[in-house]
Amino acid sequence: MTLYVIGTPIGNMEDISLRALRILGEVPLIAAEDTRKTRRLLTRFKLKTVITSYHEHNSLAKLPRLLEHLKDRDLALVSEAGMPGLSDPGFELISAAIESAIPVVPIPGPSAVVTALVVSGLPIHQFTYVGFLPRKKAERRRLLTSLAQEPRTIIAFEAPHRITATLQDICQIFGQRPLAVCRELTKLHEEVFRGTASDALEYFQEPRGEITLVIEGNLSEREGLTDEALKEKLARLRKRGVGAREAAKLISQAHDIPRNRAYRAWLEVTKGD
Repeated sequence: MTLYVIGTPIGNMEDISLRALRILGEVPLIAAEDTRKTRRLLTRFKLKTVITSYHEHNSLAKLPRLLEHLKDRDLALVSEAGMPGLSDPGFELISAAIESAIPVVPIPGPSAVVTALVVSGLPIHQFTYVGFLPRKKAERRRLLTSLAQEPRTIIAFEAPHRITATLQDICQIFGQRPLAVCRELTKLHEEVFRGTASDALEYFQEPRGEITLVIEGNLSEREGLTDEALKEKLARLRKRGVGAREAAKLISQAHDIPRNRAYRAWLEVTKGD
């Protein structure tokens, strides 16, 4: 039969689609990463479909049973929030269904990845998603170091109790690069902080809730103009008496780089004056 991969709200229940509600009400069984959250969703919309748990701790045992179910009946797959398969065991079921020639039909819905990206204020035309950052410091720093030259915008998930340590690592490895800390997206206490890692360290004391990090890529790698070369050009303009705003505008137009990057470099050039 058919495996329906259904996107569910990342916070606000009103973000569920009409198509998702229809399928959730029609299928005989729903495989859910968090049965409690899924039950609350179904109760909100007066649906009584049977739910079975499918998460990282029982995925190996449950997978054969779900594939057996799919031989003659439909199944809906939902994650704790957002689209299944992103940083959850849903990927294994989807892959196994495809290998078994079972139709897989996506029902699009909310995604914390895209939601955070579009409100970050950072370049959105290309990005790389790295999932949850490693819990261990050495592994996290190794991953961040490998991403230091990545020209695309970087998106990652992080737990609130580790965000301070992660921001400290980002500070040391990425420097004063712009980022956005997106917390509790679409929920009552939604917050988007924009600045640098050091700014965020000063701002957040004991943050709570789910956090999505969006970090600007290494623009010098993408745009062919190193930071040092940029500063040299700005220094020459400064000697000619050109002001900050005009210099940033001239460099931005001449080298097709974001004006805010040129302005940040100007601040570095004039630091200590």
